[in-house]
Amino acid sequence: MIGNMPEKTGKSLKDWHEVLKETDLQKHGELVKMLKADHGVTHGFANAIAQLYLKPQLLEESNDSEEDLDTELLKGKEDLSEIFSKAKSMFQEVKGEVEFSYKKAYISLRTPKKQFAILQPSTKTRVDIGLNMKGVEPDGIIEKAGSWNSMASHRIKVTGITDLSGIQKWLQKAYELNE
Repeated sequence: MIGNMPEKTGKSLKDWHEVLKETDLQKHGELVKMLKADHGVTHGFANAIAQLYLKPQLLEESNDSEEDLDTELLKGKEDLSEIFSKAKSMFQEVKGEVEFSYKKAYISLRTPKKQFAILQPSTKTRVDIGLNMKGVEPDGIIEKAGSWNSMASHRIKVTGITDLSGIQKWLQKAYELNE
């Protein structure tokens, strides 16, 4: 995300921190709000800029590559790596700005405004894809999420590569519903 910042926002992280130094703002929420309102920065980038401005030590601690983070998520579930990688690549094909935010047990996928999906290696034999599509009836492999995760309204249980066929349109639909 930091590497894409100049292209997506017009400034490097260092440049944005210079902008923030010129303000009297000290709270994360205030900084995010100002970056979005005054500079047109999307929520994901504004959040990262503000967080790294207030806690620069996170840059030093956060030297993990995306590959390392994937390996950590798949620890003990290595047999799922092909399915997980394929599902992740499908999110990278979504038309729009998709932010991958690594959590302890899953990846949160966000539009510039809010979370639209979750990618989670849930068991040793299954990857779950959660989609936020409130008001949309489930169809085929897509089912209601129920109590699985409160951040998703729908879930796709993936136990093999073939389970991923035909879901690209659903990933795109979830993105568009949450733009």
